[in-house]
Amino acid sequence: MLGTRVILQDVWDATRAWDTIQAERVSFSMGATPFLADLVSAPNAPVPADCRLRQFVCAGAPIPRVLVQTATEKLGLGVIAAWGMSECGVVTITRPDDPPDTVFSSDGRALDGMAVRVVDAADQPLPPDTEGRLKTQGSCLFVGYLKRPEAYAVDADGWFDTGDLARMDAAGYIRITGRAKDIIIRGGENIPVAEVEDLLYRHLAVQDAAVVAMPDARLGERACAFVSVKAGQSFDFDALTAWLSEAGMSRTYWPERLEIVPDMPRTASGKIQKFELRERAKGLGG
Repeated sequence: MLGTRVILQDVWDATRAWDTIQAERVSFSMGATPFLADLVSAPNAPVPADCRLRQFVCAGAPIPRVLVQTATEKLGLGVIAAWGMSECGVVTITRPDDPPDTVFSSDGRALDGMAVRVVDAADQPLPPDTEGRLKTQGSCLFVGYLKRPEAYAVDADGWFDTGDLARMDAAGYIRITGRAKDIIIRGGENIPVAEVEDLLYRHLAVQDAAVVAMPDARLGERACAFVSVKAGQSFDFDALTAWLSEAGMSRTYWPERLEIVPDMPRTASGKIQKFELRERAKGLGG
């Protein structure tokens, strides 16, 4: 629609990406948050005055505050947060003139032609800042799954159940708080997985973080944090608990186990494969 070129990279490599961006004068890109982190830390990242890239749309994982600050200061880059699914494309997005706080504390508001709402178990809309199931409808919504009509979770009014949990503020900005299937219920209490992960991402030593359920004979489930650590940094369980305590997070939400991993299992689009981490955690519980 804009008459511009699209430059594709078949295998991700941040150094090669910068070479391409600078040579082809690429001004806009989008991808999962880890790709932006890789660009920021690449050895050939340009200074702001020389950087061709002007904006990067992040999706698929929380955007750490420090990443937004570093991308802005080191590259002069505008960071935009977004949320979407294969079933409907990008649905919500922050705007270029939104303040940085909005970028790392929300996943944006609905694009023109799309709508979102947060509902309770009875499918009734919830008041602002209340967690519930996220639904969407609009012009970009898919028409169904091939040969799987039973999986098409669209009601009579055209609202699609995304399977995500979210909160929406009074201005219509949403924040994904987790997947319904990712909920950890420890002794009858739900653990806000996305909030724990978001805090872990803010630690300067943490490259990636994911919290999953670990089976427990007494409580049913406990929380296990998988973390990959930045080069030259260290992070252990004492550092984890000290960090969450300093942030004021309730002890009942703290993970009870920390597993340090060199890399996270990911999809081709950069999303962490939590199902694989859950399988690993099955062998850790008691």
